[in-house]
Amino acid sequence: MEKNMNSIKLEYLWLDGYETPNIRSKAKYIDFDSSTFGFSSGEEFQLENVPEWGFDGSSTEQADGGDSDCILKPVSIYRNTIENTFSGDSYIVLCEVMNRDGTPHSSNTRSKLRDIAEESDELKMWFGIEQEYLFMDPKHDRPYGWPKFGFPSPQGRYYCGVGGDVVRLRNLVEFHAECCIAAGIPLGGTNAEVMLSQWEYQIGTAGPMQVCDDLWVARYMLEVLAERGGVSVSLSPKPIMGDWNGSGAHINFSTQYMREVSDSDYISEIIKKFESKHDEHIAEYGIGNEDRLTGKHETQHISEFSSGDSDRGASIRIPIVTAREGKGYLEDRRPAANMDPYRAINRIIKTIKGVVEL
Repeated sequence: MEKNMNSIKLEYLWLDGYETPNIRSKAKYIDFDSSTFGFSSGEEFQLENVPEWGFDGSSTEQADGGDSDCILKPVSIYRNTIENTFSGDSYIVLCEVMNRDGTPHSSNTRSKLRDIAEESDELKMWFGIEQEYLFMDPKHDRPYGWPKFGFPSPQGRYYCGVGGDVVRLRNLVEFHAECCIAAGIPLGGTNAEVMLSQWEYQIGTAGPMQVCDDLWVARYMLEVLAERGGVSVSLSPKPIMGDWNGSGAHINFSTQYMREVSDSDYISEIIKKFESKHDEHIAEYGIGNEDRLTGKHETQHISEFSSGDSDRGASIRIPIVTAREGKGYLEDRRPAANMDPYRAINRIIKTIKGVVEL
């Protein structure tokens, strides 16, 4: 199909109002001219060129039927590197949901993170997120590649596995990574996880707003690619009950002081502060996490808090380099795969704000 140089597709994304938010999307097609959009053919389309839009909030748990209009405010734009049908330029536009008066909707967790991130800019925090997920066969509501009845071989060879007997859908995983990187998302790695058809990708390092935006867009891309391939993606914290690992979204974090100054006491104070706020963190780390955080399968029990050097069964893992040098980063292993990163990172920043650099 011949490329249409005067057409642009904008795929608007937003989060709905469910307890565990879902990604929603709809597309706008534009035949642009400079008088309307301040944009000329041959230029790169910019965020400021994207118009606000609206949607029916009564269909997304965000409004009543009698007053259902909600506003989509564009906040971040990405090249749509998974586009496979449109002949013109295509972009993904991440949006915040606003009320009709322009104020943030109650479900708009991004706006809450933006406020505290601006207040805490002096910390210069960096984040990386390890997103685990499971490919599912929607026809049988079973993990992809599992037998129709019973179970595959027990966990053991699947983690970072190689070979058709222990790995499924590697091509899809690698194509997703390629699309993210081409779109400017800092996807740093992928690996097969400990259950058949369970995988992980790592997003970051980036600041608090960017890493969350990037994660949501990476989630969207994976969902659409899986949809095209006849599979689905589960972010359930415990998709299969029994002697199988759950799925988490571990958050690695640091402040500029933590990265640059060797101060073991400062790191110890951060961990103590996290312990004192354990319940508040758990409340922001995903629905259904109690099924995953059982004290088994590389987790600490949801009712307990612990930390340890290189300890993947702890709430907070202290990487070996951080423990040895007294500086670096920490890993919070409690967040579930379905956590809203805007909420989880908001809580982390709030806790660290109370720790004084020594």
